[in-house]
Amino acid sequence: MKTKDILRDLIAFETVSSQSNRSLIDYCADLLKSAGADVAIITDPIENKANLYATIGPSDLSGVLLSGHTDVVPVEGQAWTVPAFKMTEADGKLFGRGTTDMKGFVASVLSTALKASNISLKTPLHIGLSYDEEIGCIGVRSMIDMLADAPFRPAMCIVGEPTLMAVATGHKGKSAYQVNCTGREGHSALSPNALNAIHLACDMISFIRDLQKEIESTSIRDDDYDIPYTTLHVGKIEGGVALNIVPNQAGFSFEIRNLIGDDPGALLDKINQHAEALLEPIRTEYPEAKIEVTLTNSYPPLNTSKDAEVVSFVKSLIGSNATIKVAFGTEGGLFSSQLGIPTVICGPGSMEQGHKPDEYVSVEQLDKCDAMLDALLHRLLIGL
Repeated sequence: MKTKDILRDLIAFETVSSQSNRSLIDYCADLLKSAGADVAIITDPIENKANLYATIGPSDLSGVLLSGHTDVVPVEGQAWTVPAFKMTEADGKLFGRGTTDMKGFVASVLSTALKASNISLKTPLHIGLSYDEEIGCIGVRSMIDMLADAPFRPAMCIVGEPTLMAVATGHKGKSAYQVNCTGREGHSALSPNALNAIHLACDMISFIRDLQKEIESTSIRDDDYDIPYTTLHVGKIEGGVALNIVPNQAGFSFEIRNLIGDDPGALLDKINQHAEALLEPIRTEYPEAKIEVTLTNSYPPLNTSKDAEVVSFVKSLIGSNATIKVAFGTEGGLFSSQLGIPTVICGPGSMEQGHKPDEYVSVEQLDKCDAMLDALLHRLLIGL
């Protein structure tokens, strides 16, 4: 099967992160088994989701891992002009949810696996497909646990997130937090006698914004990134029941996306210290007052040296000498930090198209990805 045909099939699976990806995984497993791959499915029975890990070629060598995720972001509330879960081709572009992020790469990988079934590889090709990447690289962690216990690990990894087929050596880490504020309810006509939890939340958000300004002007920078410093961002806030009730509960979510040299724990310490400073003078009058900050998810940054073997290897596959770093996160930081697998990011399309209505990947980009993976097969055929 050609990459475009496989992509058409993959798009039709509505693998939004809130839903199961098992039908897509079973489809991929059947294709890979037909190519003679050794396929392992790592299930999450509670969520009815699964990772897939496959090997083509000798099982007693390290090889190269191609990693991609199978989940996509929702389409609700977006003004699509084409069907979101049916591939539409027009003007050299392939439209549909996940075409860029990142079923285009997965389709190219599966097509490459089918090509590999007709040759005898000296070095193995590994394929890792994970779930729930879009909500914090959650699913891949059970695959990492499996690889940690395996007798052989891949010598290097290519994560196929969209980079316009450039070699990306790094991304920031991410830590996500929930802040819950507790005050004291009351009638809004007597609001000075109550403690407004929304006001507490707003005081915390104001501090986070001030901390961001401080980081911009005083912290470390890495000009390989579009945003060359660590960022803090508040993405959701809620609280209150009615306008005439002083709310006793409010909460918000925020994230820290940190450069490799910045410690998110140190930033969290500052945020917790500010929370304590807000509460200390009001505890006698409002003993029930609280500001609780809870970590909900995190993944580490990726920072592969430009001189690493994996970088020169993938450069040779695509015929380029340049490297970039990307703003978005991937499972690459986990493969690198937890398993010690040298990792780069290189895949078709641009994240400028990701998460948007009428998402697309160009046929030209898919062809370039196919060419890279054909070159990889040649190297695996003769040995790295």
